[in-house]
Amino acid sequence: MENNTNFRRFFGASLTILGVAVVLFALIAFLSDNKPVLGMSISKGEAAAPFFVGMIFLITGVNLVRDL
Repeated sequence: MENNTNFRRFFGASLTILGVAVVLFALIAFLSDNKPVLGMSISKGEAAAPFFVGMIFLITGVNLVRDL
């Protein structure tokens, strides 16, 4: 049981960190005014997809850690 708890804590923290990074990337891409971000040219409409994916990762990671 202890091993499962440590795995959930590690996986939840990893998803949370990944979610925050992807949401920040999406916000920077949204505000970049069609300039390349990390070598990718992303329009304002295309920045919505990584934002929603990042929010899903963030919420899932927080719920995994919180439910322990």
